[in-house]
Amino acid sequence: MKKVERVLVTEKAVDLIRKLKEQHGDLMFHQSGGCCDGSSPMCYRQGQFRVGKNDVLLGTIEQCPFYMSKAQYEYWKHTQIIVDVTEGRGASFSLEIPLGVRFIIRSRAFTDEELNRLNN
Repeated sequence: MKKVERVLVTEKAVDLIRKLKEQHGDLMFHQSGGCCDGSSPMCYRQGQFRVGKNDVLLGTIEQCPFYMSKAQYEYWKHTQIIVDVTEGRGASFSLEIPLGVRFIIRSRAFTDEELNRLNN
């Protein structure tokens, strides 16, 4: 049976991640919880954002760890997150912002079968 992933990435986002890796080295993502930057996936140099015991590792995209706070995870645990890219400058410290694009998430609810197959 094929493994079910909690976080996926579009080809457009893969291209951007690869470009950012060339410029900045190893990367990591943290799903923002709102406020000033909305609810956007934030891209940082690996280790630039300090994760702690209140963060959950959802998976990796392009060998980059993707985290979310435990509290936010409780709302999202029944959904698959798909990282994508859109035109426009976001209001954040994420590495892609100077390029005039920003990462966004799309999501869909897991089916009952997928929920049973998740690697928690």
